[in-house]
Parts: sequence; C-alpha cells; structure tokens
Amino acid sequence: GDCVVGMEVLSHGQTLFAVTERGFGKRTSIDEYPVQKRGGMGVITIKTSERNGRVIAIIEVSEQHEMMLITDGGKIIRMPIKGISVISRNTQGVKLMGMEPDEHVVGAVRLVEKDD
Repeated sequence: GDCVVGMEVLSHGQTLFAVTERGFGKRTSIDEYPVQKRGGMGVITIKTSERNGRVIAIIEVSEQHEMMLITDGGKIIRMPIKGISVISRNTQGVKLMGMEPDEHVVGAVRLVEKDD
C-alpha cells in the first residue's frame, strides 16, 4: 500500500517538511536520515494514522521559506516555515490547518519569494 509522494536532493543543514492529508505536518533535520545503499528498505519520515492520514508531500525547506497548502474544499493557507517545530522522524506531527471532517489537503508547495 505504500507509494512515492515526492523526491528531493538533500543538503546538510536543511530540514525535510512532511504534510499529511488531514492537515498535519512537521519538519525533520536531514541529519536524522541514515544513508542507505542498494536494497535499502527506506526509513519512516512521519508516523501515519487515522488521526493525521496519509503523507501527501515531502519538501526540503529552510528557515526563510514559506509553505502554501491547499485542500480539496478550496481552502488555502500560507505559513512561514520557521513557525513549524523541528521534531524527530518517528512522530505524527502537529496540526497545520483546521479542516472540515470530509476535507483533505491535496497539495503543498514551497514559496521562496519575499513580500516587499
């Protein structure tokens, strides 16, 4: 039942942002991910459950970036990355946005431009 939701070329000192369909997410230091070789079975990025849902996106981010999330109900939220805690890989994350019971996050994107 697993599937690929994204791919990033990682840099030391950066963080990986994971978002789930129920509006939860978290940042994890790249240094927490062990290097794997051919035949590696992967590592857990975020624990999923009925509470937070499936992972819909992973994005490499830094403190100066902002994120934009959109739901299938048309809600859009923009948030600074520095406001999201850096926590370990083996956790469920924190609630990023409130949604209706039948609503799901369908997209996440990193914003790099700054407002003037």
